[in-house]
Amino acid sequence: MRVIRLSSARVPGIVLVLALGCGLGLAQAQPAALLSQPASGVSPQPVAANTMSAGLAPSDDPQNTMQVFRSRSDEVNVIFTVTDKHGKFVKDLQQRHFTILDNNLPPQEIKGFQAETDLPLRVGLLIDASNSIRDRFQFEQRAATEFLRQVVRPQTDRAFVLAFDEVTDITQDYTNDLDKLAKGVKIIRPGGGTAMWDAVYLASRDKLMKERAESATGTVRKAIILVSDGDDNQSRYTRKDAIEMAQRAGVIVYAISTNLNNILDSGDHNLQAMAEATGGRAFFPSKLNDLTGSFKAIQEELRSQYSVSYKPEHFDANGQFRPIQILAENKKFRVRAKKGYYVPKTQ
Repeated sequence: MRVIRLSSARVPGIVLVLALGCGLGLAQAQPAALLSQPASGVSPQPVAANTMSAGLAPSDDPQNTMQVFRSRSDEVNVIFTVTDKHGKFVKDLQQRHFTILDNNLPPQEIKGFQAETDLPLRVGLLIDASNSIRDRFQFEQRAATEFLRQVVRPQTDRAFVLAFDEVTDITQDYTNDLDKLAKGVKIIRPGGGTAMWDAVYLASRDKLMKERAESATGTVRKAIILVSDGDDNQSRYTRKDAIEMAQRAGVIVYAISTNLNNILDSGDHNLQAMAEATGGRAFFPSKLNDLTGSFKAIQEELRSQYSVSYKPEHFDANGQFRPIQILAENKKFRVRAKKGYYVPKTQ
């Protein structure tokens, strides 16, 4: 078994992971081991998350180290973004301006609606440190460090830094100390293959899923900032596995491509698929100097979001995926939100 390490010197990969709180309310998971990776050929275990006021119950199988969530509420929380036809953020809409469908049905009850510009953040910065990005690595480090300094507010936010090549290392665990986060980025050294799907899967399951979806001050947003060329040649988890785990953890993924060829390749399509499935965005800068602009765009979006909580109609704790649609009354507006969520299964 390969294990993600808490590293103080070498880190093989940069992964930006922002933790955004966007899901079925409160989520909490008990780790079996810190960011442990699967044995070869073993399919990942399904994990339930994003449940308001969820508690933990041990598995019936003593050999099974995964934890089972007991749902005590069926309240769903969704973070979403609205833009106009020019891509500018629309921040002054009310609940009446939207139609919400959960599993193709209107909610039983809307519990709350807010324009959220200062929600607490839980961010995972995931940095690709494989050989494929070696020639532009130092610039990416500087841009990522500046992003963390701009977006993390020590009073309310926390972030961690995770680097990956063929293995995954946490160079800085959760903290609100900006200097420690900067050091966590600085000590990363490139080299090796690329296990991007493993990095997203494990960061979502072993770090972000443990973060409560709500705090004493309200909803917490959970986000991953993924900086990579999108290529993967070492992962044991698949793209589907990584996307589903991010959805279960209530994480929004923002991806920044390091492919500067001006032509979208298969790696770019991987990044776009993950971002769209989780309600995030993918950025494709054409030159290194544009990388800073991509980080700034993410920073602005994180301060320009809405939050809605509701009780869904015909809610069954069956472990199934429930699609979500949020439609703006004004057809010129575009709403970006996660595609849905997984319901915890009653044991």
